[in-house]
Amino acid sequence: MSKNNDELFKNVISHAKEYGFVFPSSEIYDGLSAVYDYGEYGVELKNNIKTYWWKSMVQMNENIVGLDSAIFMHPKIWKASGHVDGFNDPMIDNKDSKKRYRADQLLEDKISKYEKDGKTTKAEKLQADMDTALKSDNLNSLENLIIEHEIVCPVSGTRNWTEVRQFNLMFSTQFGAMAEGSEEVYLRPETAQGIFVNFLNVQKTARMKIPFGIAQIGKAFRNEVIARQFIMRMREFEQMEMQFFVRPGTEMEWYSHWKETRLKWHLALGTSSAKYRYHDHAKLAHYANAAVDIEFEFPYGFKEVEGIHSRTDFDLSQHQQFSGKKMQYFDSEINENYVPYVIETSIGLDRMFLLTLINAYEEQDLSEGDKTDSRVVLRLHPCLAPVKAAILPLTKKDGLPEKAREIMDLLKLDHNLIYEEKDSIGKRYRRQDAIGTPFCITIDHQTLEDNTVTIRHRDSMAQERVPADQLEKIIGDLVSWKDLLKEAL
Repeated sequence: MSKNNDELFKNVISHAKEYGFVFPSSEIYDGLSAVYDYGEYGVELKNNIKTYWWKSMVQMNENIVGLDSAIFMHPKIWKASGHVDGFNDPMIDNKDSKKRYRADQLLEDKISKYEKDGKTTKAEKLQADMDTALKSDNLNSLENLIIEHEIVCPVSGTRNWTEVRQFNLMFSTQFGAMAEGSEEVYLRPETAQGIFVNFLNVQKTARMKIPFGIAQIGKAFRNEVIARQFIMRMREFEQMEMQFFVRPGTEMEWYSHWKETRLKWHLALGTSSAKYRYHDHAKLAHYANAAVDIEFEFPYGFKEVEGIHSRTDFDLSQHQQFSGKKMQYFDSEINENYVPYVIETSIGLDRMFLLTLINAYEEQDLSEGDKTDSRVVLRLHPCLAPVKAAILPLTKKDGLPEKAREIMDLLKLDHNLIYEEKDSIGKRYRRQDAIGTPFCITIDHQTLEDNTVTIRHRDSMAQERVPADQLEKIIGDLVSWKDLLKEAL
């Protein structure tokens, strides 16, 4: 990570805490590693990202419905899915710092460094060697690559490494009131299995015909040994997943469809296409016959935000075998029973949140004549902004607060607003810029005369005078989901 990018990332983290987006969990007790709480504006932004995904997936697609499955599930589900025996990461320890790292991530960081230093050939060679080692599960080769490329521990600065070993990531707990009669269960490491075991329930009750999808937003838990890069990698996180059930033989057509559709969803928010790229998996998961990541260029390099996987019929077939219940679908168009194939789209909500913050964060130097000023602004899409508009009476007297409250009471029926009368109007504008509020509505003495107000636009800082009785329509149009959803389709 270059100095500028490192500084940007630190500033975003600091901004997130200072302005109520993200707090370290249990901070008064010195925190809990890789666990975070979302503050008053963070939870609004997070909910708006969920809404955008849900509307795009469920509301805009007649053949996709929603689900909310339980976090606790029968332990045999995780045996069937392969998580009990195969949900592992290649880990390596530094003997001096006593810190543990994922071997592949150490190598990915080195590749990013080579790329930033202009050592393209070295980066491509290391990427190819790492892909070969991962594909063959060759832990010795991963260790040798770390040694060969002189990768040091970020904490100790030494190369005193252990051998690479596999580490299971699932959290387990006891289920039952009595210790002696309790059963070991797991906190789900992904939300997908809750969809698979409910495949027939949803298909029958929603009367769905293949192809159709089931969408879900929910918490998942992984005992990540590597807790770093803020909310990029956490032990408790949230996923937005959709499993799309298709006729065998058509899966690659649908895989291509969802690969393109999901990238379009990201770009509809106005992010530069240069910030995104596809990364095909060199080593496919045991259940997949195709897999690609949508990666975003974070300050520390391109990292996965969303995965699209062709999971074949592995999951439904496994649950059919382990449960003894048929997981087949009768296709009346071809008069045939079969176990459907599945195309999965899986996006990390917390990563999308971080992406959105980083992409929106901007430090500006402003000058007008002899005056110099600066501001930090979050250029959030209006649909995602935690607060849609700020209601600001120019002063605390002369009936302006009362008029401002009238406007507030009218608009808050449709939008999340904030009312502020403390500090100068300039300071209030700057605070709203910092939390990403796209519009400020100022009520002044002229408002009492002609019932007009000033709307100040966050990005351009332009101001316009409009009738107060038209605010419902004006703000409603400016923050409407319609244009964004059309763009995402």
